[in-house]
Amino acid sequence: MSRKLVVGSVIATIIAITPYLFTLYESVPKTQIWDTFLFTYDSALWGDANYAMWVITGKLIPLYLLFLWFFTCRHWWYHALLVPIIMYIFQILTVFNADSKFIDEFQLIYLLPIMALVIPTIYLIRARMFNRLNVATKSMQELEDEFKISPKNFWGKMKQYF
Repeated sequence: MSRKLVVGSVIATIIAITPYLFTLYESVPKTQIWDTFLFTYDSALWGDANYAMWVITGKLIPLYLLFLWFFTCRHWWYHALLVPIIMYIFQILTVFNADSKFIDEFQLIYLLPIMALVIPTIYLIRARMFNRLNVATKSMQELEDEFKISPKNFWGKMKQYF
């Protein structure tokens, strides 16, 4: 019981600090080249590094929350979260591509193959659940528990996908 309390507290803290993480871009100077002791960032087409970091944090924070939701979700439909996760990853990659003039415009074309796999899979699981629900005397919660794959730890969940 105490382990669940600690894990729940850590997850709640991670969610609670997201407004602070979003405002980290305000510490970036409004210059084109941002020099730190770790790296040098040239904002190129963005004009200033502050604006570029604002765009990046606007994409990283939802991705961060989607990953948290994906790895903590207990429902059978959590694979549907892969579609917005891939979309945000694609958007972040296009932000870092300095030659890209059209950001957030063509990601649906690149998401189609992923959606073509995820959406039918979810529909088939749903159809299978309702088929068993009509034939058997199990409740919806019992069917969700039957279809749920719940590894014991983070690495077990990662191994499930790769």
